[in-house]
Amino acid sequence: MPRHIGIIAPPLPSHFRALQTLAEALVARGHRTTFIHQRDAARWLDTDSIGFHAVGHDSHPPGSLARTLRLAAQPGGPLGLRRLIADMSFTTDMLCRELPRALDALHIDALLCDQMEAAGGLVAEASGRPFVSVACALPVNREPGLPLPVMPFAYGRSQHFLQRYAASEGIYDFLMARHRRTVAHHARAFGLAPREGLHGCLSPHAQISQTVPGFELPRQHLPAHFYHVGPLRPARQEAWQPTPSLAYDKPVVFASLGTLQGHRFGLFRRIARACRRLDAQLLLAHCGGLDHRQEEILLNEGASQVADAFPQAAVVSRADVVITHGGLNTVMDALVARTPLLVLPIAFDQPGVAVRVQHAGVGLRASPRLDGHRTLSAILERLLTDTTFAAPLARLGEEIKAAGGVSRAADISLEAFKE
Repeated sequence: MPRHIGIIAPPLPSHFRALQTLAEALVARGHRTTFIHQRDAARWLDTDSIGFHAVGHDSHPPGSLARTLRLAAQPGGPLGLRRLIADMSFTTDMLCRELPRALDALHIDALLCDQMEAAGGLVAEASGRPFVSVACALPVNREPGLPLPVMPFAYGRSQHFLQRYAASEGIYDFLMARHRRTVAHHARAFGLAPREGLHGCLSPHAQISQTVPGFELPRQHLPAHFYHVGPLRPARQEAWQPTPSLAYDKPVVFASLGTLQGHRFGLFRRIARACRRLDAQLLLAHCGGLDHRQEEILLNEGASQVADAFPQAAVVSRADVVITHGGLNTVMDALVARTPLLVLPIAFDQPGVAVRVQHAGVGLRASPRLDGHRTLSAILERLLTDTTFAAPLARLGEEIKAAGGVSRAADISLEAFKE
């Protein structure tokens, strides 16, 4: 059995959070775990039980992660998207160059590799170490007849849908050309079979997803070693006691746009106004993205409580509706609590998450850019009053409960590491 497990992930808080939970489960079973990335990424770990090893001292010095996070939060138009893809490629290149030495120096026996960082799979395969791929976001596994997770397309089997999926895949690959070249270059340099893109760097031993089949679009061709385990969450969740001002005879709406999008004051303002129209109590978490003046404005506009953060699982369980940008962690928390969702997708796989929320019948979507507070209010009213969401939410809640979560993910990982 491995004594030391390395963890490779993009330096994003939601990905580190999910993988930290899995790492802690492995530590509890007697194993040592270490995240490996640029120095700034250590900020996303909040425990001393997991190690961190910094690489990229010259190319990714302290302070450089801020630029990556700015690009991820607001990629903007085509130029901004090109910069983000270039930054992603730059990081993958750095990890491919520096990980081999780091793994040897740390005596790493096996790896947990986030699907969104190709370097983990490439270096693990090249070094002969067993590795497990983890989909902290929507799985990147490609399948004919399904849209890529970054695409906002509804599911359909007609020729029209199939042509749209194929065309959008070609556009995506064109936009990702720089990253694809980086992956192909290092595959050649490591003496591996040719491959391009994230989907070509997945584990032949085990692949783990935070989703469950009932939430996904219909898949037919996942590998036998692919496992849906549901959300990777600690067994104990932080408790939360509602303030006395929170009335039990009025609906409660919880809104969060995640760590990267918490600065979107204008969108939060529309949400607050929408809740005020319904006399709904809004609990709004901005993850440090707003200042005190903006918090006060939102309270005046209709929010009941505005905070940097709430104990999310507890608040989602108390809420009657969850408003989210479509981050998978928040969506899965809502499904566990059987709380309907209003998704306002902004970037990355969030449009794909919104599609799956609607396809599963557990919520609705709206435009974060175009829909005003009156439209948001009408959608919220439907989510609060329409009982048709209850049955799909109950079904998915039971499916997630049976999926096994972090304990099953740890079992699968350790079994794969024996190979």
